[in-house]
Amino acid sequence: MQKDDAEWRAILNKEQFRILRQKGTEMPNTGKYNHHSNAGIYTCAGCGTPLYKSTTKFDSGCGWPAFFDAIPGAVVRHEDRSLGMTRTEITCAACGGHLGHVFKGEGYNTPTDERHCVNSVSLDFTKDEEWRKKQEEEGKENGRDEL
Repeated sequence: MQKDDAEWRAILNKEQFRILRQKGTEMPNTGKYNHHSNAGIYTCAGCGTPLYKSTTKFDSGCGWPAFFDAIPGAVVRHEDRSLGMTRTEITCAACGGHLGHVFKGEGYNTPTDERHCVNSVSLDFTKDEEWRKKQEEEGKENGRDEL
C-alpha cells in the first residue's frame, strides 16, 4: 500500500502520522491500549490490517502494549540503529507503518520470550464478536459463504 505523505496526512491525525509515518514514539503509560484487556483483534491504525490477537497480549510493565507474537505475515522486522543502539523495529507488512520494537530474551513467561512493544497510536481494536461479524459480511460480499 503506497501513499505519499499528503495522502497519509489526509487520513491520519497528527499523532498517528508522527508515529506511523515518521517512526515516533508515544509517551509511556499514556496509550489507550496499554492496560486494555478485551478479547479481539488489534489492527493497524493506518490501513486496518490485522496485526495481533488479544490472546498474545500480556502485561510487561513497560508502559506500552506488549504482545509475545504477531499474526503470521502481518509484521515485518527491520534493524534499527537509531539512538546509538541496535534494536529490531516492527512495521505493518501492508502499509509500512511504524508499530514499535521487538525485544528478545528478557525472561518473560511467554511462549516466544519476545516482547513486541507497540505504540497504542499505531493500533485500532475490534472486539471478537464484531470482528467475526465483519469477516462474515466481507465473505458474503466476496461470494464466500464460509471463512
